[in-house]
Amino acid sequence: MIILQTVSAFVIALSLLIMVHELGHYWVARLCNVKVLRFSLGMGKIVFSRRFGRDQTEWALSILPMGGYVKLLDARTEDLSTLTPEERKREFTGKNVWCRIAIVAAGPLANFLLAIILLAGLYMYGVPEPLAKLRAVPENTVAWEAGLRGGERVVGINGVPAASWLDVRWRLLEAMMGDHPVVLEVQSADILSDDKNSSRTVALPMTPHRVGELNAGFLDRFGLSLARPPAVVGKVSPGGAAEKAGLRASDHIVRINGELLVDGLDFIHRVREAPGNPLVLSVIRDNRKIELTVVPEGHEEKGAVIGRVQAEIPIVPEMVIVQHGFFSSFGKGAVKAWETTSLTLKMVGRMFTGKVSIKNITGPIAIADYAGQTARAGLIRYLYFLAFISISIGVMNLLPIPVLDGGLLLYYAVEAISGRTISERAGGIAQRVGIALLVLLLVVAVFNDLSRLIG
Repeated sequence: MIILQTVSAFVIALSLLIMVHELGHYWVARLCNVKVLRFSLGMGKIVFSRRFGRDQTEWALSILPMGGYVKLLDARTEDLSTLTPEERKREFTGKNVWCRIAIVAAGPLANFLLAIILLAGLYMYGVPEPLAKLRAVPENTVAWEAGLRGGERVVGINGVPAASWLDVRWRLLEAMMGDHPVVLEVQSADILSDDKNSSRTVALPMTPHRVGELNAGFLDRFGLSLARPPAVVGKVSPGGAAEKAGLRASDHIVRINGELLVDGLDFIHRVREAPGNPLVLSVIRDNRKIELTVVPEGHEEKGAVIGRVQAEIPIVPEMVIVQHGFFSSFGKGAVKAWETTSLTLKMVGRMFTGKVSIKNITGPIAIADYAGQTARAGLIRYLYFLAFISISIGVMNLLPIPVLDGGLLLYYAVEAISGRTISERAGGIAQRVGIALLVLLLVVAVFNDLSRLIG
């Protein structure tokens, strides 16, 4: 069922984003009075088609869902001898260079516009996000040296308000790309929001270094992570190790084998690492401290044996609703789309210089996995996923690689400046180089995806 849901979420997302991209090309082509012969969702052999409209454009579904295209009336591929003079005026290469630039650029721009609309809608509705409250900070880390200890709430970064943990992660990722320090405005652990005078600033240095894989826990290297609830027991499964040890619902576990617990997530990690090993728990129950011994049961997971005690330990962080008005939502959506585009381009540039690992390149397997995860998390997370993947598609298509929209825009930019078109021979060589580069990127992306899956 999970596999079916993942595949369905991926196909729906890909089909929608490709359709929007190609509709951008289609609409601007029509505005420029260029005849559209075919609009295909998918590549390869056509499995279904119908013709509509004054131009009898063929609307088609093709067998391979990984892509799509708009086929224009083009003298390089079509015989124009049977057409009337009026119809020949609607041929693509006969249009001025600015019209051709507009048609090619419309696809990526449509993806950016879709992302802005989706983000604006989410901000207007209200998005639940984790509160930007810090977990206990490990000693001898960048955050510890800066004076953070855990429990603080981050309310601003470099003078910009931080509404949630996602804002914190985003700003720190930008700082890593720029190798510049970050100034956090934090409120103390004991007075988080009532007393504005409790705020203080903390300088968090970002020393230049090569950025490895930016996975979900990339902030751990600085000693920063999201606060989780304490280890308070929820439902206890009958017959499990927790019940046998005497644990009850609402028990607050504060220590394991004499070591203080950070939170519920810390408890889960320690239990997983101790299959079959007795653990002495210090528990607060009805304001009394008691000690219990639990022996985690061994369970196999992904080829390894982990410990389980068959009891719920809630680890969902404290949440906050991020919501904006109508106009500010569109403004925030546009800013977020711009920041995402800028950050993506910085990462691409740093990959070429070796400052960012190519392990950050993801492919269809990872995207499908994210699609399934966000779909299972609910509509809001899935729409967030669609918005950011739409931006990624727009950015990718604007890269100056032949066979992509960005490569064509580069050709037309040269033509606009020099007044001369690229020769067919040069264009052919560039196309072959572009295809080879795309195949190489796909191989790297699939290899990275499989490595993460196996790992």
